[in-house]
Amino acid sequence: MVKENGAKENGTEEFDGDWLDLREPFDAAARDPGLAELLMQHVDEKARPRFLDLGAGTGSLTRWLGHFVARPHTWILADADAELMSRAFETMMDAAEDMGWKATWPQKKALLVHSPHGAWRIEGILTNLLEAPTGLPLDAVDVVTCSALCDLVSERWLVGLAAALAKRKLPFYAALNVSGRERFSPPLSGDALVARGFLRDQRRDKGFSGIALGPEAPTVIARVFAAHGYQVHRAPSPWIVPRQARDMTYELALGHAEAALRHEKRGAAQIREWAEVRGTQADDGQLAVRVEHQDVLCLP
Repeated sequence: MVKENGAKENGTEEFDGDWLDLREPFDAAARDPGLAELLMQHVDEKARPRFLDLGAGTGSLTRWLGHFVARPHTWILADADAELMSRAFETMMDAAEDMGWKATWPQKKALLVHSPHGAWRIEGILTNLLEAPTGLPLDAVDVVTCSALCDLVSERWLVGLAAALAKRKLPFYAALNVSGRERFSPPLSGDALVARGFLRDQRRDKGFSGIALGPEAPTVIARVFAAHGYQVHRAPSPWIVPRQARDMTYELALGHAEAALRHEKRGAAQIREWAEVRGTQADDGQLAVRVEHQDVLCLP
């Protein structure tokens, strides 16, 4: 089965933990380190900066961005999925062990990861992000982050979040927003049809107060936060998935086909044929994929 994000009957998204694990190294390679460094400069005056990660999933962004902080700091992982939250802490402890760092639970609600530059304090909150900013501990943090979230939300949802962050002068760092181009190599008949259906799926209502931003996310984030006086910085962060990454290319091909089938009913036979050929190419190590994203950093 495809490990892409799926849709529940009410239109909201659900995410498979195995898919999040599979994509994590590609996320890490794609995110722009320059924007991360710029964010660290902005919070440099904070002795122990506090980060709130929206839609944290299994904690992928925390494991990547935490290395840029280089001093003691705190993470609050916010997600609605209790299973993913539990997996995030398990994965965090495994990652610490791989680094040769100690991980302890001095309090039941917080994990301490003891890095050479100081402890990462990590806790989680289960919250319905569809209702954000309601339910978010914005008065208790210095930075709000997310990864692969803003292309799922509506402009209305983003406007509400931006107003709440601007009121508190909080920076907003949104990584890995799709920007509208996917390229499968080698070319194949059906590419345009699948791309059209996939784009239509990106723009359906995913439960966040209206039609999802999809590839418009980077532009809308910039406009909405600039209206509150924020300085906006953008950088490309493409997934570059080589032929030898067979599991990832396979899941991307089938995920695109599955999404396209929801909308291109007349082209269903061609899409299924496309998926079969692409799946065989992936299994044989003959398929490469590039998916364009942008990272966006908004500084008050």
